[in-house]
Amino acid sequence: MHEFELIKKYFSKLSSRSKSSLNLKDDVFFDKNNNLVVSVDTYVQGNHFLNFKNPELVIKKIIRSSLSDLICKGVKPKYYFLSGSGNNKAFTKKNMARISKSLKEEQNKYNIILGGGDTVYSNKLSFTVVSIGFTKRIVYRNKSKIDDDIYVTGNLGDSFIGLMILKNKIKISRKLSNYFINQYYKPEIKYFLTEQISKFATSSIDLSDGLISDLNKLTTQQKNSYRLYLDKIPISKNLYSILNLKNLLKKNVISKGDDYQILFTANSINRKRIKKISSSKNIKITRIGKILNTRHKSSIIDKNGRQIKINSKGYIHTFG
Repeated sequence: MHEFELIKKYFSKLSSRSKSSLNLKDDVFFDKNNNLVVSVDTYVQGNHFLNFKNPELVIKKIIRSSLSDLICKGVKPKYYFLSGSGNNKAFTKKNMARISKSLKEEQNKYNIILGGGDTVYSNKLSFTVVSIGFTKRIVYRNKSKIDDDIYVTGNLGDSFIGLMILKNKIKISRKLSNYFINQYYKPEIKYFLTEQISKFATSSIDLSDGLISDLNKLTTQQKNSYRLYLDKIPISKNLYSILNLKNLLKKNVISKGDDYQILFTANSINRKRIKKISSSKNIKITRIGKILNTRHKSSIIDKNGRQIKINSKGYIHTFG
């Protein structure tokens, strides 16, 4: 069963009396009366991270991916709650010291405070993070308009290459390996765009499951479609060199997930404004497509104007 089907069948009615739950169709809970925004994420070894050989890096990835749920909504995170399940092999004194040091670094970097949490003994290692922020307004997931531009921050695909290196499926120089592995464990979430995005974005989502998968989430509820331009989708110089070196196709690496960039839509009248903010904040923001009405089928166009197919649309949450 798909994640959305599971939510609709078993849980949607449980939140129907609360507008703040947003019909369980967004990534956050937003209590407008109290300016409260909450997100919850769970991370399981084997699904969301390979192993626990580098606990200080795993915890950075977990914290940043959780914070990105708030940041893409235009919300500055303030508190986080962290719960973990594991055994004495995972939660050794050495590992706990490394985790504590790493959390302190993340708190200083993103101005957040640990509010509490829980620990449970289990042979299955997992973490759950609750992130909390306060604001008067958010950027919703499903408020895009027909003819809106589609934008993405940063570069896509680096994290996927980092994962392939960790799985020993790609072998490259140590210098390049370190770059991609860092992008996998320490995604560059766009904290300094938080205060700006609500001024121009009509909808937004963080890229956790993959460009196509998350773009579908952004448009499905309104039954809109989209057109993307493959050559506009931003990748790093390092990834470009890997594509040439390993004879890989760009279309096969830009929608694999774990990028934690912001995917958003905006009216075309904001193009100059977005460009100015991109420059002043030194944040890469790229216009990659357009929202269309239902008369058009969603498509991805190459540099020759031909429609192409992307086989891997990203991570799909299924049960059973």
